[in-house]
Amino acid sequence: MKTQLSTYPLRLPASIKAEAERLAAQDGTSLNQFVASAVAEKIGALRTADYFSSRKGKGDRLAFRAFMTRDGGKPPQPGDEQE
Repeated sequence: MKTQLSTYPLRLPASIKAEAERLAAQDGTSLNQFVASAVAEKIGALRTADYFSSRKGKGDRLAFRAFMTRDGGKPPQPGDEQE
């Protein structure tokens, strides 16, 4: 699947553009890639906040407490560590 691109004239204060160019170069990407990634990251953060806002208050505290205090389960085993 090919990504469809569109252009958008962006105006930035000179100091922000200079810092974005510096960070893009440090990251080994173009300014365009850096800005696109920053916008995508912001969209992801806002969508995540919306998701959690929509889920707020839908939890079942009694079910959670029952789950957390249930019998059973095994203690961590050798090899369970994350790398």
